[in-house]
Amino acid sequence: MAKVERVREEIAAPPAPEYWRRMSESGWRLSAVEWTREASGGGTAASGPAEEIPYGVQIADDCVHLEPNPAEHEALMFMLELIVQDRGLMQVAAELNQRGFRTRRGTEWTAPAVFNLLPRMIEVGPHVFSQSEWAARRQHLFRAV
Repeated sequence: MAKVERVREEIAAPPAPEYWRRMSESGWRLSAVEWTREASGGGTAASGPAEEIPYGVQIADDCVHLEPNPAEHEALMFMLELIVQDRGLMQVAAELNQRGFRTRRGTEWTAPAVFNLLPRMIEVGPHVFSQSEWAARRQHLFRAV
């Protein structure tokens, strides 16, 4: 496939017909038009919906990467422990609340909130299960069961 070259030009006024002809004769093909204007309301333009940061991590001080959030990480570990013990989601939520864990919004845990975190638990599972911390917790779990 041939390499595609792109050029973006900022213009102050609509181009004259001579501009279009010159560009076309030089081998350029029009591929897009971008229109802009000042936003009404005087506020800053919205940048679109922000991506939610996965539960259990937070933005690092350098604002470049994510780092573990200790409280959320501990809540995830506790949820995993209870699920491994075959506890129901209502029981998991009740245990989290009893131990003082709160959701990211500061509210008490509910069964639907725990359910919504199941995909996140599946995502972090391989990382958690390989940690020595989980190995120690697993030993404790199987002694209790």
